[in-house]
Amino acid sequence: MKIRNRLTLISSLTFGFVFIIASVLIYFAFYNSSEKVVFKELQKTCLLSAIYYLEKDELPHYEHSAIKEQFEENIQNDIVRVYDLNNVIVYGEKEADRNINPTNLNFIRKNKKLSFKSNNHFYYGIFYNDNQGDFVVFVKTKSEVFKSQTNRLLVIMIVVLFGGLFLIFLLSRLLSNIAYRPITNVINQVNSMELSSLDDPILSSNTNDEVQELIATFNNLLSRLSDTFAIQKNFINYVSHEFKTPLASISGNLEVFAQKDRTPEEYQKVTSEALENVYHIEEILNNLMMLSGLKTIHQENETFRIDETVWDINDQIFETHEKQEIGIDLDVKNEELLSVKGNEVQIRLALYNLIENAVKYSEGNPIKISLSEVNNQLQIIIEDYGKGILKEDLNYIQQTFYRGKNVGNIKGSGIGLSLATIIFKQNNIQFAIHSEENSGTRITLLFPKL
Repeated sequence: MKIRNRLTLISSLTFGFVFIIASVLIYFAFYNSSEKVVFKELQKTCLLSAIYYLEKDELPHYEHSAIKEQFEENIQNDIVRVYDLNNVIVYGEKEADRNINPTNLNFIRKNKKLSFKSNNHFYYGIFYNDNQGDFVVFVKTKSEVFKSQTNRLLVIMIVVLFGGLFLIFLLSRLLSNIAYRPITNVINQVNSMELSSLDDPILSSNTNDEVQELIATFNNLLSRLSDTFAIQKNFINYVSHEFKTPLASISGNLEVFAQKDRTPEEYQKVTSEALENVYHIEEILNNLMMLSGLKTIHQENETFRIDETVWDINDQIFETHEKQEIGIDLDVKNEELLSVKGNEVQIRLALYNLIENAVKYSEGNPIKISLSEVNNQLQIIIEDYGKGILKEDLNYIQQTFYRGKNVGNIKGSGIGLSLATIIFKQNNIQFAIHSEENSGTRITLLFPKL
């Protein structure tokens, strides 16, 4: 069942249920109230009848005449019977009533009054003490008017119920269409999407409700899908390019090498070049495997000295870049901050990638690594003064396989920075990058408290 139909059905059923409950309460309240009014009027008629029949000998003529007028006016649709102590009808309607029996009469003499109803009549009786003796006065009236009023009320409520249900159905249908309109708009936009248009977000409804949250969530999903497709495309381009170059070099050298006999020095040179290309391919595969493993495997943490790791990386970098000047500034008074908790191998790899990138893109300028404490937390800053990163590349530079437009002929895989980003995230290390073109890059790491 569609949401619109479900909303309409629920609204109609809710209104019907509430109205039926309210109608039942109103009906019974009216029924009981009307009964009380009828019995109250019968009580007045009983008393008036008793005065009319039993006080004639004691009242002045003019007063009795006034009572007679009231009696005749009120008794038009009522039947009165006055019983003596022997349960004999002495005044009023002489024909006996089977609903008025000795038990009822004795009950009235004991309790002073009695009211009840039969199928078609209401009865009310009172005990009346007179100088002529003790009497019981009974008044009976038809229930036709009472039933007519209650039946009329019942019919009105039934008509209102069905009319209200119909009106609520129409209003619910209208409101559900209005409420569902943003969802319909989203469905139409989604159905019109193609793979090439995943970058185009769904237009917001600006309703500040759950639909708005749904659109924001879906746009976020589209953004991630678009990034995933871009990564896949970059991956294919990257693998084909990075593998093609060393493989072409290996095959070319071997083809030339196989054309004639070579000297031992030439054998050594070709073998070295082939091994260098094989190692390059192996490095690419290792990076890809590590990148995949980081996203799926959780490794246990350990506590280690981060300053020692930085010095080890500095020594390792110096082996391949002897002329590169790297300054390390240690300004941490609380030595406990230098002990960090995390995966040492992963954090070491991430720091190495960052420092190596700083060396590659520094254009020979000095590199500065600072270790300091900020708000009782360890902060590491890696800063170079090289070519920097273009402003339009900053939003994408941490994506896998993405390389800046100004890297030139500098070799790279586009994996190192994204690998470091994932490692820092898994180890709860805050990572920020600031860069300006031709001014250099500044990377800030803030380690969590132990």
